[in-house]
Amino acid sequence: MPKQKTRKGVVKRFKITGTGKIKRRKAFARHLMTDKTSKRARQLRHGTTVSASDAKRIRRMLPGK
Repeated sequence: MPKQKTRKGVVKRFKITGTGKIKRRKAFARHLMTDKTSKRARQLRHGTTVSASDAKRIRRMLPGK
């Protein structure tokens, strides 16, 4: 039986924390930042965790999970 291949795009976008949660970047922080409020731009700089409903699918695409 062949091994399951890792989804390389997923590996680049997500990291697993020490407690097992999955970290991700926030969307809408690439361009047109001048139109966004300072508060919104500041909050977009920080990462966040993936929702529990999506975590199972993403974990399956990561290596060795």
